[in-house]
Amino acid sequence: MRRWLADTGWRHLVGFFMLAFALFPLVFVISASLNPRGTLTASATLFDGASLDNYLKLFTSPTLPYTRWFANTMIIAGATAVLTVLLAASAAYAFSRFRFRGRRLGLLGLLLVQMFPQVLGAVAIFLLMARIKGVFPGIGLGTQWGLVMVYLGGAMGVNTFLIKGFFDSIPRELDDAAKVDGASHARVFFTIILRLGAPVLAVIGLLAFINTVNEFLVASVILQSPSEHTLAVGLYTLISERLSANWGVFAAGALIGAIPSVLLFRFLQRYIVSGLLRGSVKG
Repeated sequence: MRRWLADTGWRHLVGFFMLAFALFPLVFVISASLNPRGTLTASATLFDGASLDNYLKLFTSPTLPYTRWFANTMIIAGATAVLTVLLAASAAYAFSRFRFRGRRLGLLGLLLVQMFPQVLGAVAIFLLMARIKGVFPGIGLGTQWGLVMVYLGGAMGVNTFLIKGFFDSIPRELDDAAKVDGASHARVFFTIILRLGAPVLAVIGLLAFINTVNEFLVASVILQSPSEHTLAVGLYTLISERLSANWGVFAAGALIGAIPSVLLFRFLQRYIVSGLLRGSVKG
């Protein structure tokens, strides 16, 4: 017994402790979502008096447009993920395959921009989007597409660098062979590079989708109408007032809102390891 504990037993104990540490918050949130009292401290035991009332309120309450918030989040996150992949892949292809003055400086500049905390740009983003609204109302302050534009600008740096590392690992001989057959850069990019780069593109799309679903600060600045809110902003209104905070409905909404991210992660799981490892190669 002592030998087993010394060799492998302690590893099992550490693993069990880490698993319990990771699962407890999730179990606590599930318990809170099933708590009909709508509080976090109404009972000393988990799942005491479990009920589905909080889940029903999400879809039946006339003052709680949860389905609208959910749809807004999926539209914004989906559009951001797709456009982020296309724009970052296009920029990465240029940095990987072309040689031009300022190439390395431009790539370094994209990375340096990511080092500034997002909160520092909140006021600047608000003023910029307010001015844009006066010229292009469809993508200005208070619009979902305006929020997508802000997300796209903030996602270019790290994503471009990661995709470039992956594209650098693709042999240039494939490009040359295609060009000999008369293929243009656009055809090489869309028919060869994007197909071979599917693993890293899946990773970038997944990360962009999850980050958009979870993002709160910029969404709360840009989206002003309750009907335009995302899940993060909409659910915050349920607990923003201390006396009327309903943590049960908040927890239920958060759990349902996490389902698309979990399903997408499960679907793209086989791409994640290979995409991140190959994308980490510096070119």
